[in-house]
Amino acid sequence: MANLPNVREPGARESATRSAAQPRPGTRGGLAGAREKLRAAATTEPGRLWLIGTVVAVLVVAFGAVTAWEVSDRSAAAGDVVSRSQPLSADAASIYRSLADADTAAASGFLAGGQEPLDVRKRYDMDIATASRLLVKAAANTRGSAESAQQIATLNEQLPLYNGLVEQARANNRQGFPVGGAYLRFANQKMSTSLLPAAQKLYEAETGRLYDDYDQADTWPYASTVLGLVALGGLVWVQRRNYLRTNRVFNHGLLAATAASTVVLLWLVVGHAVAASDLSTSREHGQESLKVLNDARISSLQARANENLTLVARGAVLTPEGKDLYEAEFTKEMASLSGRLGAARSLADDDAGKGPVAKAVGDMEEWQKRHTAARRTDDSGDYDGALTQVLGAKGSTGECFDQVDEELDSAIAHEQRQFTTAASDGHGALTGLPLGAALLAVLAAAAAGVGISRRLAEYR
Repeated sequence: MANLPNVREPGARESATRSAAQPRPGTRGGLAGAREKLRAAATTEPGRLWLIGTVVAVLVVAFGAVTAWEVSDRSAAAGDVVSRSQPLSADAASIYRSLADADTAAASGFLAGGQEPLDVRKRYDMDIATASRLLVKAAANTRGSAESAQQIATLNEQLPLYNGLVEQARANNRQGFPVGGAYLRFANQKMSTSLLPAAQKLYEAETGRLYDDYDQADTWPYASTVLGLVALGGLVWVQRRNYLRTNRVFNHGLLAATAASTVVLLWLVVGHAVAASDLSTSREHGQESLKVLNDARISSLQARANENLTLVARGAVLTPEGKDLYEAEFTKEMASLSGRLGAARSLADDDAGKGPVAKAVGDMEEWQKRHTAARRTDDSGDYDGALTQVLGAKGSTGECFDQVDEELDSAIAHEQRQFTTAASDGHGALTGLPLGAALLAVLAAAAAGVGISRRLAEYR
């Protein structure tokens, strides 16, 4: 019998081909199949509409989510400026001022003789109590800053030692022992070399954290702005495409989505711009003025302490050049005070800020004149006369110092109010934006979905 050709049943070749081409479960063929289905869907108008609607909804939701995240971050930083970092910086400056003023009061009380005036003693005790209270507050609120913690530990360790030296100086002074002056000079040395440098570093650390919060709050939200523009561009393109294909001017769902996205973008841009402007005002016309005024007050206090110690030491402590150390320090601090008062006057932006500074300048100049006269009296051998010119109630350098201190305190209070108002306004400009952006973005995505679904319904 002749050999017959190998003939398969009809459809067998096609069935075999399909079986060979069929992807096995768990292989990459499943992913390729999904891509093929997606490509096939994109070739029909309903499929393209579904893809376009999905992309637009994702863009709008991403815009709202990123906006809420970025603005929340900046709002938190602005809130820290108002309620945490600036108050901590101000407290650190107050610690420094309290310590410097305590040193001044200790020297003034010592010069008054064995019977220390009650008001001077109360001033010293109040300064020490204020510094101790603010150190406790700073330790509880610095949030783990290693630099601040180190300086607070130094201050807590050295402050009782300083206070003990002052008490030793008082006890010896009441008994008329000359060694009391040595105790007071040693106390001043500890204040100058340990306490005040630590307080200065604490102030610098907290002020640095304040400026970091300023920078974080002021950074423009670039990611959300770009996403907002892309989302709006996508919505406009979809509506133009819809118009070209259907000749219908409006799609209510897409129009509502565009309006909601526009509101979020405008709210973001305007809100952040207003917040940045208010924060900049609080920094330039509040915090910068406060820093200069605090530095000026510190210079005034240190000048007064050195003026008193000039009479306590009476030439016992000299510079390497052979000059009286405390007189040289007084001259240096008065020059620093003059420069800082000039800077404070240039930074003040209204009469309420400039007025006290101008008066302080006048009293500082009078202080220098009276100090020069007191030094001439002391150099001529009239120690008691010089003491009266420095500590007397009327016509003394102490009177000028008190007036300078009061005027600087008034200027600081004014600038603090300006800072608080401007910084609070800046923080307020961002209030509600994170939640509002998230809600409006969800509504915009839903509206876009409704608009696209209306078009899809026309193909059913």
